[in-house]
Amino acid sequence: MRGRRTPSARGAGHRSRRRARWRARSRKLVTAAKRQQERAETRFPVITHVIERLIAVNVFDSATRLAAQVFLTAVPLLFVIASFAPAGVSEQLVDSVRTTFGLTGPAAEQVDDLLGNNSGGEYEDFRSAIGLVGGLMVLVSATAVSRAMQRLCKRAWEIPRTEARISVWRWVAWILVWTVLLVVQGPVRQGFGVGLWLGVPLALALQTAAWWWTQHLLLGGRLAPRALLPGAVLTAVTVTGLSFTAGFYMPHALNRALEAYGSTGPVFVLLSWLIVLCVGITVSMATGAAVAQEPYFAHRLGSPPRRARSAAWRHAPP
Repeated sequence: MRGRRTPSARGAGHRSRRRARWRARSRKLVTAAKRQQERAETRFPVITHVIERLIAVNVFDSATRLAAQVFLTAVPLLFVIASFAPAGVSEQLVDSVRTTFGLTGPAAEQVDDLLGNNSGGEYEDFRSAIGLVGGLMVLVSATAVSRAMQRLCKRAWEIPRTEARISVWRWVAWILVWTVLLVVQGPVRQGFGVGLWLGVPLALALQTAAWWWTQHLLLGGRLAPRALLPGAVLTAVTVTGLSFTAGFYMPHALNRALEAYGSTGPVFVLLSWLIVLCVGITVSMATGAAVAQEPYFAHRLGSPPRRARSAAWRHAPP
């Protein structure tokens, strides 16, 4: 009787053996996963480097900050421009906003009321209340978007803060040029009346040039121009694709929000779309920078390799 184990002892021994088997299986799975990771890094190093860069950039944090700055500072600038600009420019701005989002119905009427026909008495009151000094203050506040975009560019290229000195005029120039680009979006997307078959390539080419110039300007010209092309092309494709697909979603979403929540409803729809857009910009720019710094492309594009970039920044021109 003494040699026999009690049921509780047998159960404890069974559980112990089962835990040991699970620990052994877990170790095997972890070892296999590490082996697969090493194989992937060996065969496809660019994928690993892109993932590491996206993690370093902190995609959702950077995109949310950028979208918030656009909504809080750049959108008010559009109201000031629509109020002070000549009637033709104001009408072109309204047309571009409607075309970009494909607005119809109540949402289009709301945009017309907010940005269109700046010759009414309410716009005179608005201009008097804002004044020239107030308009300049709105412009200066809008440079917060430029600073947020500059931080994104530096994170994408892993440039230390101390290595990217920038002048205030670059922030102002960036926000002004992008405002002009928004004004001309309508004719460009319509192919200057020819149609989408010309409008899509034109929009893509314009976006590519704009995002190349954005990196060149906000990074102070510290990188070879060719090195900025992958990020510019990827960002242009993403922004163009999201802009054209917005015409299928935004009109219905904005009209439903207006009907359900009144004038405050479109605020949430617009902010959500801006976050999606900024996530696409962040991912594309970080991916382009990581690809451009791969040894194969770095030699051809003149961009600093990943492991040698710190020395390159020290010798870069101011």
